[in-house]
Amino acid sequence: MPPHAISAPAENGTTPPPPPAHRDGNVLRWLGAYTASMIGSNVYFVALAWAAARTGSPGQAGLVLAVGSVPRAVLMLGGGVVADRWGPRLVVIGSDAARCVFILGMAAVLMFISPSVWLLASVALVFGAVDALFLPAVGALPPRITAPGQLARVQGMSGLATRFANVAGAPIGGLTVAIGGSASAFTAAGVLFAVSLPLLLSVRIGGLPAAKSATGTDAEAAAEERETPEAGEESRVPHDALPGPRDAADARREGAGEAGAGTETAAAEKPAGGTDGKDTASPGAGRALLDGLRYIRRHRVLAPLILVSAITQLGFVGPLNIGLVLVSEEHGWGASGLGWIIAAFSAGAAGASLLLTVRGRVPRAGFVMCASTIVGSVAIACIAYAPSVALAAVAAVCVGLLAGLGGALSGALVQTQTEPGYLGRVTSVTTLFGLGIAPLVYPVMGLAIGAWGSGPVFVASAALCAAGTTLGLCVTSLRTAELPG
Repeated sequence: MPPHAISAPAENGTTPPPPPAHRDGNVLRWLGAYTASMIGSNVYFVALAWAAARTGSPGQAGLVLAVGSVPRAVLMLGGGVVADRWGPRLVVIGSDAARCVFILGMAAVLMFISPSVWLLASVALVFGAVDALFLPAVGALPPRITAPGQLARVQGMSGLATRFANVAGAPIGGLTVAIGGSASAFTAAGVLFAVSLPLLLSVRIGGLPAAKSATGTDAEAAAEERETPEAGEESRVPHDALPGPRDAADARREGAGEAGAGTETAAAEKPAGGTDGKDTASPGAGRALLDGLRYIRRHRVLAPLILVSAITQLGFVGPLNIGLVLVSEEHGWGASGLGWIIAAFSAGAAGASLLLTVRGRVPRAGFVMCASTIVGSVAIACIAYAPSVALAAVAAVCVGLLAGLGGALSGALVQTQTEPGYLGRVTSVTTLFGLGIAPLVYPVMGLAIGAWGSGPVFVASAALCAAGTTLGLCVTSLRTAELPG
């Protein structure tokens, strides 16, 4: 058995309950790796921005920074397929190692030559492509390293790690650039990626949890449970070797129908061709991607949850990025006022993450997610009408706290509702909205504020957020969704 696989307990044995995530060494190793990698990413972006600004014109520098988002958005869904087929642990380790080698190689090159715009654009393209593999896989890992009841706490811990990485990454990047230029900053980023690798290698992956129904109904889940293999079979299979699940009808169409439905389900949950971690009988990437999209569409909780998340991100992302800059300029608050508002938002978001880390589980998660986001959307509109920086900062704290809580609960619900074999594909869809589609709002937001002012545009954005979450409250399966106890 590979060292990262965890055997299932004996059928008649008893096992102690798993420790809370914040005291689980396995989760803490993952958290340390995640934090180091996120800081490394922030240092990389500082190094790339500095090198681009020193090499070309402002327009060329902007092009270098933007070009990396293209492969990230285009390849994101494919990255989810890869994570489900090969296992998230293997993909996370491989992509993190690739980033480490590539960025350290770039640092070595910059020690001997001056970069060109095209060289930097190529670096951004390659890094963006590797990110498209890394992001879905890292999002699919938490359900495989802790109990379902701890996932909300893990969401809070990862939120705190992200805030810390954002705060620490920029100063580290700036300091290393000041000491030794872009080559020094790229070296620091590569070293941070290298630090995360041994921690990732030490993270143990548990066996697959019981499969959920694709539609999320209890009756279908019970029927599928009756068709699963005998207890103990799964414990002999390393987790990374398990392929993504498929519908019984798909399995029949692929020639697995010589046995009954139970045999088909068992075949879908075991690796074909051995236990070496390669799913040799899996469908093609396109077919697997379509299977994942159909799985989301048919799921009673995931379908409305992802729709609500997409709508609210479209409403939030504009005001909280380019919108804050333009509001500060419109009100004459300057860069210092903008800094206070952003810091207030970050403090609120960190508070939401800390709340989940300490509490661990929030009852009536679906309802709380929607209700907190609705109230947070009202606070968004208040920022534009605040008469002073202090009141705008208070509103920003409320936005960070309430929207941060809603976002963390949304992530926890995605991870607990999704069947493990689909987590990579589902994560890639949610990540694509946040990193690929929602930023398209930036130019629209800028043009709208220029035409009508910040107040009406912020109100319209807040109304879009509230409409999306109100839709969620109208869907019973989402409103009543609960996190495992």
